[in-house]
Amino acid sequence: MVVDDEADAISLVKRVVEDCGATVQACTSAADCLDCLSKFMPDVLITDIGMAEMDGYTLIEKIRALPPEAGGRVPAVALTAFAGSEDRRRAMMAGFDIHVAKPVEPGELLAVVSRLAARRRV
Repeated sequence: MVVDDEADAISLVKRVVEDCGATVQACTSAADCLDCLSKFMPDVLITDIGMAEMDGYTLIEKIRALPPEAGGRVPAVALTAFAGSEDRRRAMMAGFDIHVAKPVEPGELLAVVSRLAARRRV
């Protein structure tokens, strides 16, 4: 599942991940993501941090408060332009598994998603 309020960012992530055969559910807001989690359980969540209405930090905190069967333990990637060490620390403290700075190389994104998806299946 990819969450971003910018269509271009969603398109890029979808294309990279779908080219490897994965199914991608796109959400254009954090609220949309929370709604979609009740219908689609992703192997990996990739979300932007700087979104309108509800940012990625708040989103992951809400997700981590869910029970595991509702997505509370889904592996999560903060894919964001907020790339400083404080941003990375804050993302990890909020509940993300990994922080990846934009712009991201497609190979790096695939490696991160593959590693987290494999961990989810264990």
